[in-house]
Amino acid sequence: MTRGESQQRLAESAPGVASVAEAVARAVQPIGRRMVAAHRRRPSRRTKRVRGGTYGMRRRAIEWGRPSRSVRRPRWESRGGFAYTDCTLPLDGGTRSGSGPPPPPNGPDSRECSVGRHTVEAAAKKPVRPLVISAIAAAAVIGVVSTGAYLWVGGHLNPLFASAEDGCETEDLVVVADISVAPVVEDLAEVFDKSRDGCVKTEVRAQEAADTAALIAGGGLNADIWIPDSSVWLDRAAATAQSLGRNAPQMKSKGSIATSPIVFAAAASQTEQIASEPVTWARVLGGSLQALLPDPEASAASLAGLLALKSKSSPDDPRQFAGAMIALGKTIPASTGAAFSSVSTMNQPTVVISSERLVAEYNLKNGSEPLSAAYPVDGSVALDYPYIALGELKGTRAKLIGAFEGTLRHNPKAFRSAGFRALDGTGELKIAGLSMTPPTPAAGLDGAAQVEILRQWGVLTLRSRMLAVIDVSGSMEEPADNGLRRIDVFQQAALGAMQKFSGEVEMGVWVFSTQRNGDLDYEDLVPIGPLADAGHTQQIAGVIASLPDRLGGATGLYDTTLAAVQRVRETYDPEKINSVLIITDGRNEDDNGIDLDTLLAELAKIAEENEPVPVIMIGFGPDTDMDAMQRIAKSTGGAAYSAFHPEDLGVVLVDALSQRSCRPDCG
Repeated sequence: MTRGESQQRLAESAPGVASVAEAVARAVQPIGRRMVAAHRRRPSRRTKRVRGGTYGMRRRAIEWGRPSRSVRRPRWESRGGFAYTDCTLPLDGGTRSGSGPPPPPNGPDSRECSVGRHTVEAAAKKPVRPLVISAIAAAAVIGVVSTGAYLWVGGHLNPLFASAEDGCETEDLVVVADISVAPVVEDLAEVFDKSRDGCVKTEVRAQEAADTAALIAGGGLNADIWIPDSSVWLDRAAATAQSLGRNAPQMKSKGSIATSPIVFAAAASQTEQIASEPVTWARVLGGSLQALLPDPEASAASLAGLLALKSKSSPDDPRQFAGAMIALGKTIPASTGAAFSSVSTMNQPTVVISSERLVAEYNLKNGSEPLSAAYPVDGSVALDYPYIALGELKGTRAKLIGAFEGTLRHNPKAFRSAGFRALDGTGELKIAGLSMTPPTPAAGLDGAAQVEILRQWGVLTLRSRMLAVIDVSGSMEEPADNGLRRIDVFQQAALGAMQKFSGEVEMGVWVFSTQRNGDLDYEDLVPIGPLADAGHTQQIAGVIASLPDRLGGATGLYDTTLAAVQRVRETYDPEKINSVLIITDGRNEDDNGIDLDTLLAELAKIAEENEPVPVIMIGFGPDTDMDAMQRIAKSTGGAAYSAFHPEDLGVVLVDALSQRSCRPDCG
């Protein structure tokens, strides 16, 4: 290292020091003499990939300085939205070329330099011999200063840059990063460790953010830093800890280190059809654009996508968002990768709601068949990748956490080459299938809204076990609108509702009217079974098609309701939502059966707090007894609806499904 380089590195490592001499003096005084040891590179680190355990993970090196190949800007590219968090770089962060350690205490002050200047100035008035002696002394000081600067900058006197061979004690730093960002963090951890010459050993663990949040909540994570893909996991970890009766974990967010917007990923072969009209969230809400959504319980990208979907839904029609969630919950991919692999095989054009970073990762690995990212023209949201310090921040540990943060922030190219955007959503990406220029920023993520949406999703998509009980009394033959009978309108609505259920839903069908089956007012036509069974689904469809031929008799509502609840309770499945859905166009007309008070009393007798069987009642037409239906529904923790007009029946069925999200406090 040349003297000029030494002076430059000294200036970088000790900012604010007035002179080279002063910097060396401050460093040398508290440290004393030290033997100069040769530096050597430490061996390559081993990193771990953890997904519920520890696995080997192959390191992927960044090819620094390698130019990214150019790609043609996608023809259908549109501008979406980003959310970002402003961050402040810590004073003690950065790599070796960044800010350095503060000057040690008790160092010499500026008066020493003043004395030197006084001596030189006074020497002009002295005889020649003293002047020569002073010049020699000054040269000696300069030599000592230069040598000290070399030793400091070279790391031989600087304690922060001391090497393992200098006798430093190796510090361990454990970083847990979401699997989407872990490869970049691993590469930069190696850069960080090398800059510390063996005095720091950084271990990077790749783990799903959902799994890490659970470990933190349970107190089972031993790490210094956590880098999830979204800040929402902080709230999830804190809420889970509270539910477990534990104290809130110590987590301090230092702000985002990267962002990635939520996009629609599509197979290249389907882009032309999908782009035939603007790509928007409204199309997903309306059902004109089919979408796959990985489980938002485990995917922050999916949860953010639901938030964007909610923000674009009509505030005057709450059924719209609930209906969209039910449709998305019908087919939940096992993972984002599984969704990417299946999207090209779908019968109709389909998109995957995902982060741009995950699309980039897929395309970098599958260059021959890349996906195309469509950016919603009505705006979007983004994942924010926060840098979170865990536990107490004290002493050397706090400095290491801050310094590693600086290394991540000082290497934006490493993140950009992997498909991440900058904190403000900017950054030109040169990866096939992605927009080179960033979308327009949009509103940030609302943590409270995400928690509520996740609760609704969990309830709406929880696998149901339902007994549908259909009124086939003679009044169902009365005319409705558009020349259709009431039973015809119900048939259309029922077939549409059937398409919203996933294959994991279990359903059975009864029909009822007075003396339907001997003395009974009901008839069991299809036992409760999974809709994944094609034969079972066809059997239900056949019953719905045969309903017009089964009409007759009066409405035996109360006896049928009690029998249906008893049947579901007899075969109760605690892993599912067990319920009874009753559709009727009238009021109880069975004079030989039980009355309303008796029904309510019997329902109270068989009720089990831990095994609820809510009754959802839909009154169809102007002749229903809504007062009685509301009392029945309330007594079981269900809900009652009125579909006064035939066209209301379809949306009321969606309400009946989404009503599960408010029980037992449904209004």
